[in-house]
Amino acid sequence: MPAAKLDYRWHLRKVMAEQGMFNTSDLIPLLAQRGITLSSSQVYRLVVERPERLSMKVFMALLDILDCRMEDLIEPVATAGAATRPRKAAAAGESAPESGLGTLRPKRARITGVE
Repeated sequence: MPAAKLDYRWHLRKVMAEQGMFNTSDLIPLLAQRGITLSSSQVYRLVVERPERLSMKVFMALLDILDCRMEDLIEPVATAGAATRPRKAAAAGESAPESGLGTLRPKRARITGVE
């Protein structure tokens, strides 16, 4: 079975509006208070565009500033026509992992051709 193709929706602008923040520049001093220095154009792109890469420090600062959870900012979605795998139920007495990754583990890198 082919792996599901996943995508996401970025809801930073919506969450900011729910908090009464309507200017992207409102984030600059709040990020600075948390040790994050971004230019006004970087903050603008962060708010109005969907980030492909995002520093965990910036992400955690946004969660703190907006007093929200990860699920409020990022909504995972399957792309059109993607097959979805059924989730495995946790065994009796076993708690589900909080990360939502289930049994996924990183694969070891294989280094070849090293001289």
